[in-house]
Amino acid sequence: MKFNTKTIHGGQKHDPAYGAVMPPIYQTSTYAQTTPGGHKGFEYSRTHNPTRKALEDALASIENGKFGLAFGSGLAAIDAIIKLLKSGDEVISTNDLYGGTYRLFTKIFEDFGIKFHFIGMDNADKIANYINDNTKLIWVETPTNPMMNIINIKAMAEVSRKHNLLLAVDNTFATPYLQRPLDLGADIVMHSATKYIGGHSDLVMGALIVKNEELAKKLYFIQNASGAVCGPQDSFLALRGIKTLHIRMQRHCENGEAIAKYLKSHSKIEKVYWPGFDDHPGHNVAKEQMDGYGGMISFVTKGSNYDSAIKIVENLKIFTLAESLGGVESLAGHPASMTHASIPKEEREKTGVVDSLIRLSVGIEDVDDLIADLEQAIG
Repeated sequence: MKFNTKTIHGGQKHDPAYGAVMPPIYQTSTYAQTTPGGHKGFEYSRTHNPTRKALEDALASIENGKFGLAFGSGLAAIDAIIKLLKSGDEVISTNDLYGGTYRLFTKIFEDFGIKFHFIGMDNADKIANYINDNTKLIWVETPTNPMMNIINIKAMAEVSRKHNLLLAVDNTFATPYLQRPLDLGADIVMHSATKYIGGHSDLVMGALIVKNEELAKKLYFIQNASGAVCGPQDSFLALRGIKTLHIRMQRHCENGEAIAKYLKSHSKIEKVYWPGFDDHPGHNVAKEQMDGYGGMISFVTKGSNYDSAIKIVENLKIFTLAESLGGVESLAGHPASMTHASIPKEEREKTGVVDSLIRLSVGIEDVDDLIADLEQAIG
């Protein structure tokens, strides 16, 4: 079954009760049992829910995995991964990553004795210098948030296999439409399903997908024991979002390319970060491991500073100044004061997240209107 068909039919079954094409919203906390332990596969909705199960099966299908898990947020999904570890373990993470992930790692799990190394991952050989007997996990975002750096997943998978480490990949920016990390050797794929998976800015959710049954069992145990699950209504909305993922991503990519090229040719723009450009440092890797370059773009204007960047995002009319990304509507953000504010200034500036950086999530509107909006805001 090809991807565009999987988004609609992958892992799905018609409801056995009445033949409903879409799985019903099972708005229930518990299920009747004929005898203690005698039930129809569901006993309590923190553990299992039919609507969430339908979503988890769909997630596994589109990522070419075997097991899907849905959580109450992307950070809840990441939290479950780190709970596979114990005090004294170490994690090697990319140094350009979502601020919420950095905050979770440094402000929560470091207090439990887990050590994190944040490094540039443009070259897999750099990893070897940080691996020791305590290393258990490599954490990768690609493309990274917000600098759009590309990390070679196959190369990272070779390192992880050689040293018997877990490799987890945040695939939020690319989505399984553009990139499928499990096929490239990753052990765990993570999504903030709030973003492109849901696609309509109307839910908050996280997802994990794996192939290995033993690993899946450990994560299912953590999911149930910790209880950070999503409800049936949000599961239904995310499943509906998946069914249009392929056609939305086509337009996100088309519009993203047009706007990236417009910005690059603009006399007032100093730098555009988008992996589709031939001169992007990670372009060749992106070309190999992705099926397109997506709708996420970051840029800085010439001679800009904090105040000028804020003025641009405040002057946008069609682009909405807001947190998040991946919805049908175009959003603009200022990472230094919004999504990455939890990263210390000196640390974020090392990776390029300067006060003048603006991040765009290009939606599926008419691209001419989006370009006109940028034109009037940049001036």
